[in-house]
Amino acid sequence: MRTRFLSKLTDVEVTKYLDHNDIIIIPVGVTELHGGLPADSETVMAEALALKMAEACDGLILHNLPYFYAGSTVRGKSTVQVPVQASIAYLLEISKSLIRQGFHRQIFVTTHGPAHIYISPVVREIFDEYNIPILYIDPLHKIGDTNFFELLADAESEDPFTEMILGAYDILGRLEDVPLTTPDNDFWTDRKPSTTTFASKVNGMAFQSGAMGMIFGDTMDHMPTLYLESDEQKAELAVGGRELIDKMVAAFDMPEVVKQMKEVDDFVQVQAEKYPWTQRK
Repeated sequence: MRTRFLSKLTDVEVTKYLDHNDIIIIPVGVTELHGGLPADSETVMAEALALKMAEACDGLILHNLPYFYAGSTVRGKSTVQVPVQASIAYLLEISKSLIRQGFHRQIFVTTHGPAHIYISPVVREIFDEYNIPILYIDPLHKIGDTNFFELLADAESEDPFTEMILGAYDILGRLEDVPLTTPDNDFWTDRKPSTTTFASKVNGMAFQSGAMGMIFGDTMDHMPTLYLESDEQKAELAVGGRELIDKMVAAFDMPEVVKQMKEVDDFVQVQAEKYPWTQRK
């Protein structure tokens, strides 16, 4: 295909795609303080993952979704904080539109910790209203035998998460958007414990920001960023980040994912015929 990004295709191209497939991957981003990196780091990360996933399973991508509930990073002047309920409502309308357009196999993906708070309700609401099983892939959570943090822990790097972000910018042709480290944005040299470590017990009672409201007390809380001293070093780190992203997407096994999504949908439709009272309409 000329491009995997739906908004860059013509209507004729999208229509032709829908003649043989119905897969759309929706990278859900966020705009928030992120150490010495640009505020759209996790949006770029989601979009790069979505691109690699779409290439692996012949899907399209609905991107440009950077403004949702951020969470504890609200202290940052770069953080755009959208309420949880508004985030749910917006994604729900997008999902409904995609269904009307013909995209029944929808896959939401993000690397933003609190995103489960507003993506999971959309997955359930679409199922209850349309009887269509859409999917949320959360790399921060356990997927098969692969865990995001386990992958990072196995990486031979000081800061594999920063490497992956650099790799994501590189995949999207935006590596120049990442600034080199200056005294003003040095969040690596003098690292210190998070200001919220005192609340580790209560914060860990549910998954990623779902247990208790919290606000970070220091920019370094989210998050320390590798010291980037030259464009050459940045490019080299991006290569390692791209390799980690490729490993992550390979672990997803996207052809099998979309195959099982079709099988689940077929199964659901049979059960809906047998048990019509399970359908909302």
